[in-house]
Amino acid sequence: MTRKRVLSGMRPTGRLHMGHLFGALDNWRKLQETYDCYFFLADWHALTTDYADPSKVKEYTIEVVLDWLAAGLDPQKATFFVQSRLPEHAELHLLFSMFTPLAWLERVPTYKEQQEQITDKDLHTYGFLGYPLLQAADILIYKAHYVPVGIDQVPHVELTREVARRFNFLYREVLVEPDALLTEFPKIPGTDGRKMSKSYDNAIFLADTPDTVTAKIKPMITDPARKRRSDPGNPELCPVYDLHKVFTPQAERERVVVPGCTSAGIGCLDCKQILLKHALPVLGPVSDRRAALAKDPDAVHAILTDGTERARKVAQETLG
Repeated sequence: MTRKRVLSGMRPTGRLHMGHLFGALDNWRKLQETYDCYFFLADWHALTTDYADPSKVKEYTIEVVLDWLAAGLDPQKATFFVQSRLPEHAELHLLFSMFTPLAWLERVPTYKEQQEQITDKDLHTYGFLGYPLLQAADILIYKAHYVPVGIDQVPHVELTREVARRFNFLYREVLVEPDALLTEFPKIPGTDGRKMSKSYDNAIFLADTPDTVTAKIKPMITDPARKRRSDPGNPELCPVYDLHKVFTPQAERERVVVPGCTSAGIGCLDCKQILLKHALPVLGPVSDRRAALAKDPDAVHAILTDGTERARKVAQETLG
């Protein structure tokens, strides 16, 4: 029985962190076991916001693949490829731009949201406005059945479906309308309590050694109301507890962490030691695998070359 196809990608804008691991990579690792998965490095998409300085894109492409491999993605089970090595994506994007109404792009929620949030870059460009259409080309050229996304990305998948419908109506039934494969992402706060992001300098990277992870966790922000060791705390207001929900078994959270915090029976440092007890056995092997893989960059390049050629055959069949 032919497997259904899944497609997803990441922009190579830097090393990946714990938010990527639990927000996407763990899910991708499971999907590769049951679907025909295509995972790509969206380096053209990286240029939509970082067009002024693309000097790091090639380096970051390798860094991201190292993180993928360290997290358990398998190039024998999924196809890894680089977007910019496949001009077929750009060709299909150009064709789509001929019949896609401007209003479809302007109504994508992230268009205005990111313009408001990213104030240090000029995003009044066609590339930024049109990136959801390039995204549609990325998906439709592989006739993907599913796209794993969070709820905030559903409008992008719906735009892709509209583009496919219009193409099929105007010309002939060629393109597959993909469905969003909704994924629930756990809340992964950074060390300062904000969303984990390399731009906030609060990230725990997949490349971080156990010593580095420990050094980042120990001074991590906790419940702001708990100023003294004797003050009771509220776990639901504590970023450290959000990480406990990811790493610490529920029974131990309910038996030790929550009552200890709310009664001031344990201090914040004690709480972090419990977290590290469970987090390091998960994160340590990932950083070890990554360090070993980084010693053989030629193998990473070979994986991308092989995957890109496999992807090219599918893309050319669609355009043909």
